[in-house]
Amino acid sequence: MNAHLQPSGSAYFLDSVKPLVETHTLAVIVDNEPGVLARVIGLFSGRGYNIESLTVSETQHEKHVSRITIVTSGTPVVIEQIKNQLGRMVPVHSVADLTVQGNALTRELAMVKVSGTGEKRVEALRLADAFRARVIDAGTQSFIFEITGKTDKVEQFISLMVPLGLVEVARTGVAGITRGAEGMKV
Repeated sequence: MNAHLQPSGSAYFLDSVKPLVETHTLAVIVDNEPGVLARVIGLFSGRGYNIESLTVSETQHEKHVSRITIVTSGTPVVIEQIKNQLGRMVPVHSVADLTVQGNALTRELAMVKVSGTGEKRVEALRLADAFRARVIDAGTQSFIFEITGKTDKVEQFISLMVPLGLVEVARTGVAGITRGAEGMKV
């Protein structure tokens, strides 16, 4: 049957509709004890969810509490499942979807090693200045730059360094926090 003869409400076109995949940044407050991070990661791997970025650190020493920041992607239904499943875990105190809250600041740090001489070296320094990247180590054959900012800024800087002699990249992953006087509940 020709496409122009098929009725517009045909079920044959349902397969071509792709579900909307969104990227979300989740902040999770957990007890700082052995095995908690493994349990959180196990929730993701056991259900086939992807973690695009993961950072974790103790944030309140006296309360033995850590903050895990996870960047993940999925359909809206999958994102809701992830938040609900995280919220039901015993060592989890609270889960916040920084993407939905909409007033969050997110940043990432990267150290970028670039090797080169001559014009490539000059261009790498010029671009670093434009991106506000700092030189944290310099030799006659290479530089190590430190850059902080939103993930897309870091990725753009890294991609511009590829033709200039990119050697190695170390990234922290995303850290995020909401604006305003209120904080996450422990």
